[in-house]
Amino acid sequence: MSHKAAKIGITSLVLALALGGLLWSTLSEGTEYYKHVDEVMTQPDQWYGKKLRLHGFVVKDSIAKKRDSLDYRFQVQNNGQVVMASYTGIVPDTFKNDAEVVVSGTLSPHGFAVEPNGVMAKCPSKYQAKDGTAAAAAPTSGAAKPQAAAPGSY
Repeated sequence: MSHKAAKIGITSLVLALALGGLLWSTLSEGTEYYKHVDEVMTQPDQWYGKKLRLHGFVVKDSIAKKRDSLDYRFQVQNNGQVVMASYTGIVPDTFKNDAEVVVSGTLSPHGFAVEPNGVMAKCPSKYQAKDGTAAAAAPTSGAAKPQAAAPGSY
């Protein structure tokens, strides 16, 4: 009986160690921090080399594109802290001055290196109602006339 129990115990230990090792290696490679620019740039040296998703806003007039390539350099800021970012690839249509962005990559003393397909941008003005336009209200009676749509809307 004790020989059989020892085999079960050793097998269980080996399986637990293998599962633990697999879990540790998978999680250590896939860990990515989501931080704002100001959180990272207060002590940037502690974030060097770690995978980050960095949230901020594109600094106005900071976007520079290398001629005849897809190489971009731009600055991302939040609460007065700024980081220089570099990216090679196609940027979203909404990537422009003052756009809210989340970039994925790694930080180094030379700036933030954005990984391929690592730029996500949102342009707030595209999703907010323009000043002076009112949302169409449902008519209160069946005799109401339809109103013409505002320019640029459906």
